[in-house]
Amino acid sequence: MTVKKIKNRVLIAKPGLDGHDRGAKIIARALRDSEFEVIYTGIRQTPEEIASTAIQEDVAAIGLSSLSGAHLRLFPAVVAELKQRGAGDIMVLGGGIIPDDDIVALKEAGIDAIFTPGAPLAEIIEAFKEACDKFYGRKQTE
Repeated sequence: MTVKKIKNRVLIAKPGLDGHDRGAKIIARALRDSEFEVIYTGIRQTPEEIASTAIQEDVAAIGLSSLSGAHLRLFPAVVAELKQRGAGDIMVLGGGIIPDDDIVALKEAGIDAIFTPGAPLAEIIEAFKEACDKFYGRKQTE
């Protein structure tokens, strides 16, 4: 009997008007190099567009990046859009220039993990693996 391996499918997105996407591209490439299937939305996406793409692409997790300071509004808006569309089981991870004081509020708003500058790539990749394992584990029990 062969067991079909599920490929970890993730979305990397840049919400808001922030046009700096170097960090998002580095994360996308690191995930791709770690055998993830990565969809990158490009810059200046709305929370609605990100949620819609995540559902259409059937991803297990979304990585959001923000340098503009709008993370407290935009990251929870993506989580709310996912829940509103019945996709609240998609894990959401965030990163960027995020003050320590904002991390608690983001986690309370449903963001599963937050990464700030200097976070090791291995730690970020492991967090995406854990998010995908949780997502696919829930799907198998449904």
